[in-house]
Amino acid sequence: MQQRPLLSLAALALAAACSKPASQQPQQAPVVQWAVVVLYNQPKDTTAFEKYYAEKHVPLFASHAQEIGVTRVELVKFPATIDGQRPALYRMADLRFESRAALEKGIATAGFKAAAADLANFATGGVTVLIGQKTN
Repeated sequence: MQQRPLLSLAALALAAACSKPASQQPQQAPVVQWAVVVLYNQPKDTTAFEKYYAEKHVPLFASHAQEIGVTRVELVKFPATIDGQRPALYRMADLRFESRAALEKGIATAGFKAAAADLANFATGGVTVLIGQKTN
């Protein structure tokens, strides 16, 4: 079985867990989004990384998404730089929150801490985790 369908199913499950029905969407003025961005360096073994990421890590995060309070998740894989070279970064996870307060509450949860602790199990090239504010 190919790995792409597993990751696609896991990503769909994560997206579904993060989405809110229209009836639950706040009817307030737009809020400034905040993000946690996880940048994965090239792993020692990309096949092992992808297998663990699809079968363990993404489902782990998805199972805690509601507790964490993410509103959107985007997963990006970098196959090459613009000039066709092997990039230093392998993947990125962009986790969005409605506000800085929501982000701070989310990263303090047991679910977020479990997902963060899981990084050591597969991110063999190392990671950088940043927080940021949407500016557009």
